[in-house]
Amino acid sequence: MKFQTRKLGNTALQLSELGLGCAAMAGNHRPVADEDIRAAIDEGLQAGISFVDTAPFYGFGRSEHFVGDAIRFLDDIVLSTKAGRLLKPEPAPKPVANDWPGSFNFNPVYDYTYDGVMRSYEDSLQRLGVTKIDILLLHDIGAMQHGVELNKKLFADAMSGGYKALDELRSAGDVQAIGLGVNEREVCIEAMEHGRWDAFLLAGRYTLHEQEPIHDLFPACEKAGTGIILGGPFNSGILVGGDTWNYAKAPPEVVSKVKRITAVCDSHGIPLAAAALQYPLGSPLVASVIPGPRSRMEMQQVVEWFNTDISSSFWSDLQNEGLLDKAAPVPS
Repeated sequence: MKFQTRKLGNTALQLSELGLGCAAMAGNHRPVADEDIRAAIDEGLQAGISFVDTAPFYGFGRSEHFVGDAIRFLDDIVLSTKAGRLLKPEPAPKPVANDWPGSFNFNPVYDYTYDGVMRSYEDSLQRLGVTKIDILLLHDIGAMQHGVELNKKLFADAMSGGYKALDELRSAGDVQAIGLGVNEREVCIEAMEHGRWDAFLLAGRYTLHEQEPIHDLFPACEKAGTGIILGGPFNSGILVGGDTWNYAKAPPEVVSKVKRITAVCDSHGIPLAAAALQYPLGSPLVASVIPGPRSRMEMQQVVEWFNTDISSSFWSDLQNEGLLDKAAPVPS
């Protein structure tokens, strides 16, 4: 089985519409056994996924370690990883380590400078055990991530030295695409004033629950030829039957809206998660949707949801109920 592919922005890269996000499997907020990580990746690759996204931060090297083991000798895999943190050989502070049970014994330290990004790129090649990375993204910039004042400094580093490093790697042909991997659409819009970006990996900001990017970020991306990779299609859990949104307990207004969306799903006999997974691909800007399974069984379930038939009347019902932006493109 092979998934259909889409071109990423103005690049020559073709990404499978269903990609494999490798954050949660590295133990994000929940312990995951080594064998489950291997099985989740193997199941995704066996199912025909050809786009894999990872990062040094995920499990403090753990995700890149297992991704490299899985794809090292495979052809036709598009590989994405990130820069912006260096892994220091020392224990991470407890609050950080507690969010990643089972992580490797390193301390992730922010560094968006030219030297930091170049070092991160070289370290990732070694951890992955590969000779090339296709997509390199600056990771976790934004006021929500760092606070307004600290983000001013880090953003300045990223848009000067960090961008220079990425642009050099792209110009030399060492990577084929550069961009940001973030949780905030605002920082993507601001970054577009500082460079030429091939892709934004946007986590959780363009989903069945929220569509604000179609009014500002997406038109700017279309004009610039910048593609979108959609991470966090389940809004960190609320759109797959959980109670978390933005990595915290969902507020009442989010829970209420999701209950109304779920009612429309039920009336059409469609799993909420299937609708959430397929919705972002209604936009031609979105090259791939990358959920984060933690086991072989979860990966199998994701593939089943992705292949669920959903009629056009379902999307129009959501729009008529005011649950989906009327200007939002929907899957055909």
